[in-house]
Amino acid sequence: MATDKSAGLQDVIAGETAISTVGKKGVGLTYRGYSIEDLAEKSTFEQVAYLLIDGHLPNASELETYQERLVRHRELPLDLKTILEQLPGNTHPMDVMRTGCSALGNLEPEGAAHDPLAIAHRLLACFSSILLYWHHFCARGERTEVTSGEKTVAGHFLRLLHGRRPVLDLHRRMLDVSLILYAEHEFNASTFTARVIASTRSDFYSAVTGAIGALRGPLHGGANEMAMDLISRFKTADDAEKGVLQMLAKKEKIMGFGHRVYKNCDPRSEIIKSWARKLCEDANRMELFNVAERIEQVMRREKKLFPNLDFYSAVTYRVACIPTPMFTPLFVFARIAGWAAHILEQRADNRLIRPAARYIGPAPRPYVPVAQR
Repeated sequence: MATDKSAGLQDVIAGETAISTVGKKGVGLTYRGYSIEDLAEKSTFEQVAYLLIDGHLPNASELETYQERLVRHRELPLDLKTILEQLPGNTHPMDVMRTGCSALGNLEPEGAAHDPLAIAHRLLACFSSILLYWHHFCARGERTEVTSGEKTVAGHFLRLLHGRRPVLDLHRRMLDVSLILYAEHEFNASTFTARVIASTRSDFYSAVTGAIGALRGPLHGGANEMAMDLISRFKTADDAEKGVLQMLAKKEKIMGFGHRVYKNCDPRSEIIKSWARKLCEDANRMELFNVAERIEQVMRREKKLFPNLDFYSAVTYRVACIPTPMFTPLFVFARIAGWAAHILEQRADNRLIRPAARYIGPAPRPYVPVAQR
């Protein structure tokens, strides 16, 4: 029986994985051995998803077949569209994602016709369709088509979001890189949730639905929305410095900084920061970038904290005209690749995940009948 307690299971080895390294000294972040820097520069999200789920980078023929498969799987069942139409317009998009995933699990249940790999690729293909079908129906009453001429997940999302407006290459590639950066991160809260559910031999959809619920929380995926809320408060870099110093004096939490695993820097942050600068320069919105960078400087100086991936991701999404409530769903579009890989890995060498707890309640005591209390 375990005797030592670790708050939040910090530094506890809860299992083994061959999928990614996170925070390993001298190694950095890798997906199945490939550095995140190389993948973000040279790869595409579809290649990375294939790597995570299928175990190796695809060759040209495998990639083409895979992209064609994803395009075919974007359409939604009519019954799922009907369910999405019933969700109120003020529903948080993450709740739409959770409900959409669970409902699809009833319409296309795991089994002979829908094996785990097929489900993984199906969800990867249709998550943006789920969100944006609901979005356009609630916003304008439109039963929009969820197909597009875009071959990539990033392009498909942007095309559905903005309608027929051409997708800028810069925005498409930025979002593609962002999805790569968010795709996998070892035993984070949502991934561990998925593995716990998978360890009970529950179905694939239940594991993913639980993971979405975990990602919903502001201490995990929701941080990017709160980071944008902070950045949006200030018009200039000087305003930002003054405002953040006031917040720190009041001991208010500044979202988008620090990380549970990384001690000195988040290796993904500099990559997305460079994209934030590119997009702001292209859109003539450098003041937005300057505000964000000044907040980073203040946090480093005052608290010795570094920005995590969420902080500058918020800037890039804002410049690409993505509504703030959709920031965390974009995390879902990416992380389904990692979740799927972990569910499959857990199933391959499964043991029910059941940690011990230290009891701190009352000592044993006699039961007193109600009439004598």
